[in-house]
Amino acid sequence: MEKLLIKGGNTLSGKIKCSGAKNAALPMIAATILSDEKITLKNLPYLQDITTIFELLGSMGAEILLDENMNFTISSSNLKDIEARYELVKTMRASILVLGPLLAKYGKARIALPGGCAIGTRPVNFHLDALEQLGAKIILKNGYIEASANKLYGNKIRFDGVTVTGTENLMMAATLAEGRTTLTNVAKEPEIIDLAEMLSSMGAKITGAGSDEIIIDGVNSLHGSEYSIPADRIEAGTYLTAAAVTNGNITVEGINPKRLMKVIHKLDDTGADITYKKDSISISMNRDRPRPVDVTTAPFPEFPTDMQAQFSVINAISSGTSNIYETVFENRFMHILELNRMGCDITVQGNHAVINGVPSLYGAEVMATDLRASASLILAGLCAKGETIVDRIYHIDRGYERIEEKLNYLGADITRLPS
Repeated sequence: MEKLLIKGGNTLSGKIKCSGAKNAALPMIAATILSDEKITLKNLPYLQDITTIFELLGSMGAEILLDENMNFTISSSNLKDIEARYELVKTMRASILVLGPLLAKYGKARIALPGGCAIGTRPVNFHLDALEQLGAKIILKNGYIEASANKLYGNKIRFDGVTVTGTENLMMAATLAEGRTTLTNVAKEPEIIDLAEMLSSMGAKITGAGSDEIIIDGVNSLHGSEYSIPADRIEAGTYLTAAAVTNGNITVEGINPKRLMKVIHKLDDTGADITYKKDSISISMNRDRPRPVDVTTAPFPEFPTDMQAQFSVINAISSGTSNIYETVFENRFMHILELNRMGCDITVQGNHAVINGVPSLYGAEVMATDLRASASLILAGLCAKGETIVDRIYHIDRGYERIEEKLNYLGADITRLPS
């Protein structure tokens, strides 16, 4: 199993370009199932989760071509299999995203109940209840979701809880449903807007994405399209945080700052000098230690849960005491035990972490437990004294494209150790 060896103490500086957003790309790849025509996706990140969903579509019979410019063209016109098998689904919860498109296009789907992240329950029932309201018949049998529908019909649907993948699944399914579908209590993440724009480029009729209510008027078919994946706001936030914990000075290019305003404001609260333009964000940390900042995670446009672990590290070396409240997932403090092994002073009670800042962290052998937890351990290693070894880095490869190469380009000293 590969590991990362991090020699701490280096200051990060320079410019870096954001990769395409995994959380935007995954539903877009699933959406290619809806059309009989070819769809080209540009700026896809090279990540394990992207490979997994391509394997999933390939197992169903989709044709996937890669050109010399690293653009992927997907043809799902003749899928021979409408099953997402457990051996692929277990590694990535987002596999559930093929359920809505398969049901809308082929009238049936058989999807293994999701596995993937270890950070808590993500209720699939929100997806299933909503699809039933479109006319689907759904049975849970032998660890699989078996769904069928002669035809999907538009309806007014209010989600029982805010769900990003649930909102995406229903948006995709409703594009080919008969009549109008109105979705409320929906997710407002930028990736919802991205998916709506991509579906609209294929001929879908969608309004309201990013607001409290999304309206989809069903059409008979969707055509081919070409779409470029936008930059990954969480990757951008992670690199900005890396600069903050190393007294660095960096610019992240290719990112729309409007997608990261809560993170920008919190970084400003730590004492960092932070400026932004239309498509870039710059940060300079000139303090000996950051100021502590309290954080409460919540769905967009509030502070993203996917940045909580990274801010644990800023607060861990801050000049005071801070509080982090995790309201999105119930099991997302597993990185804390590993951070404490590096000298952090953090206590957790339920969804609340109290962080007492310490002057220095110290290198140690630590183990990643999920994607964002692994990012926090790398950040801690960057600002720690001595060497840190991060094990189980397959988690990081699910969501960060060549993270050690990008950080090394900014001045870090990270080596990938072979298994």
